[in-house]
Parts: sequence; C-alpha cells; structure tokens
Amino acid sequence: MTARSRRALERTLAVHQGTTDDIVDLVLLAKFERAMQRVPRRQREILLAVRLDDLSYSEIAERTGLTVAQVERLVAHGLFNFSCNLDDPRRHWWRRWLG
Repeated sequence: MTARSRRALERTLAVHQGTTDDIVDLVLLAKFERAMQRVPRRQREILLAVRLDDLSYSEIAERTGLTVAQVERLVAHGLFNFSCNLDDPRRHWWRRWLG
C-alpha cells in the first residue's frame, strides 16, 4: 500500500471510528482497493490525484504535460473502469463489451 493510499485509508477509518460496522468497512475498503488496482496505471494516478490529493484538472495537466480535456477524459475512463471492477473484478475490460 502506498503512503497516499494509507493516508486515505486512515482518514476513512477515522471518520468511522467506534462504529459497529468496522469489519464491514474494512472488507469494503479492501474491495475498493482491489478494484482500483485493476484500473490502468495512468487513469489510476490521475483519478487518485483528483480524489485524494485534491488537485484540479489544470494542476494535473501542468504536472503531466497533458491537456485539461485529456485529464477529464482519463478521469471519466478511470471512474468507469473502477465501477466496472467493483461489479465484477474478474472480467477483463474487453469482455465488458461482449456481455
């Protein structure tokens, strides 16, 4: 687990500290982490920069040398891949279109 992921996990757990659903939360977080690991690297890095580091699309574009439109597209594709991986993590991206 990267330092950034660990900080996000700690923030999430701090919000839910003391609840009876701690075990369920840990299972859900593990499911999220597995789904995120299956997102392509570039999409994952940009998605995490937006969600965890609170960077704007223009800041990410400056740092990566991409245009803002490319960053927007990568965020959209990353969210789509993440949600598909949550639904069925065993499927490959190309199998999603085959039904």
